[in-house]
Amino acid sequence: MNAEIILMILGMAVVTYIPRAIPAVLIDKMKFGPKIEKFLKLIPYTAMAALIFPAVFTVDTSRPYIGIAGGITAGFLAWKKAPLIVCVLAAIAVDFVLYLVIPI
Repeated sequence: MNAEIILMILGMAVVTYIPRAIPAVLIDKMKFGPKIEKFLKLIPYTAMAALIFPAVFTVDTSRPYIGIAGGITAGFLAWKKAPLIVCVLAAIAVDFVLYLVIPI
């Protein structure tokens, strides 16, 4: 490979890594008010909703109810304040079971 291309890739990796690493390193040293703390704790759930919601309806166009069932499962568990990984895994499990049980 060309040395310029390798340097460009390494430079882009450093430039994108630094803004992601700084908050992770400094977040423990920062103090926030209770409203900001609550807001920060809700970010994973809103990110999950923004990433997953469009895919809920397009997961299987011949059987859209399977994606909707997984989305409802994830939404319900998020509403009950389950950990993010539990919400995702439960939605996957519901979709998997429905794919096995309901024929095409």
